[in-house]
Amino acid sequence: MARLMLSECCGLAPLRLRGAIAAPAPPSLAAVPRRPAAAAIHREWALRVSAPTRLVSAVEEDKRSSPQGEEKEVVAANGAEGDFDPGVPPPFGLAEIRAAIPKHCWVKDPWRSMSYVLRDVVVVLGLAAAAARLDSWLVWPLYWAAQGTMFWALFVLGHDCGHGSFSNNSKLNSVVGHILHSSILVPYHGWRISHRTHHQNHGHVEKDESWHPLPERLYNSLDFMTRKLRFTMPFPLLAFPLYLFARSPGKSGSHFNPSSDLFQPNEKKDIVTSTASWLAMVGILAGLTFVMGPLQMLKLYAIPYLVFVMWLDMVTYLHHHGHEDKLPWYRGKEWSYLRGGLTTLDRDYGLINNIHHDIGTHVIHHLFPQIPHYHLIEATEAAKPVLGKYYKEPKKSGPLPFHLFRVLAQSLKQDHYVSDTGDVVYYQTDSKTNTSAQNSD
Repeated sequence: MARLMLSECCGLAPLRLRGAIAAPAPPSLAAVPRRPAAAAIHREWALRVSAPTRLVSAVEEDKRSSPQGEEKEVVAANGAEGDFDPGVPPPFGLAEIRAAIPKHCWVKDPWRSMSYVLRDVVVVLGLAAAAARLDSWLVWPLYWAAQGTMFWALFVLGHDCGHGSFSNNSKLNSVVGHILHSSILVPYHGWRISHRTHHQNHGHVEKDESWHPLPERLYNSLDFMTRKLRFTMPFPLLAFPLYLFARSPGKSGSHFNPSSDLFQPNEKKDIVTSTASWLAMVGILAGLTFVMGPLQMLKLYAIPYLVFVMWLDMVTYLHHHGHEDKLPWYRGKEWSYLRGGLTTLDRDYGLINNIHHDIGTHVIHHLFPQIPHYHLIEATEAAKPVLGKYYKEPKKSGPLPFHLFRVLAQSLKQDHYVSDTGDVVYYQTDSKTNTSAQNSD
């Protein structure tokens, strides 16, 4: 049952790729002046960064489209309000988006990255020391919320190491990533490899395993309790630890097992290293529990860890669900790296934006995962004129993002499954489930 409830928080199958192919820009943009080196830059980028199995450009999609499809694309890009269809191929390519982003946004500064690590580690240790010294039940709830958020911030920096956006030094990325992720019980390489493939298949119904939709057939096969766990708060916010061990519905593998089909044979040593690091952290926690007592460790570490897990599940879910307009998911020939990436969403977290390193600036991060987090806002602003209506402005948050809990609850209530057939599909709602929930209320 636990496996069927899982929501594919952050991982995926490994990359089965030796190279990525960049395609030319669509004919509709042939007359638009461009930087002469844009195509060459894009080809070089496609080989250097975490990329899709194959980059399918709008020009290839045009070849598959009928004349009516071409007319729909023009309407989508230039039509009146209400005519925009996010499911048609965009009239721009990755090269155009990349060319709009200032060159310095691609520069990784390891000293700046390490300064964020130092900042977060100092805050984590300071919070723990202050809470242990005060040891007051008036203080503990505030500590849990703050420390759980800081654990989430540590995860985001480790996430940057996994993408290579932390620095150009792979050894530095690996060492820092292992320290940060192991400290919060995440197997660094296991997660890094599965998350990489999430980026490579974002927006694909079958291949994207990060909160991807359930096909109607699989949804209908779930028993009542499994559906309750999958779609009822707060249960989906606790899925990540289980996912690390058991993966997701219809898929097998574990982030800790080097023989899992999540990984390629040449990645087994990496998985052994990460699993050993994870076990070492478990040993450290066990020793601290023996010295300090179970109750103190529960207050200092276990509850903040659960808050961190809730942050991770909520943020990753909301970056792919919950927009006021229905967003497409793709299969087969309709899917491309660009179209899948354009279904992701930016979110505003108020004061938390800076604390968790602007991970809410998510669209450009998904398309170009090697841009450092401290350049994402500037890169997004530069790309907006190219993206046009394909970019969904996030709703502004107050100091704390309480409004997102309503968005999350509403999406879990409405976004249940997609059709078993069709290459461009949208979430549908199980009216019987909603009716039974209303009756129980």
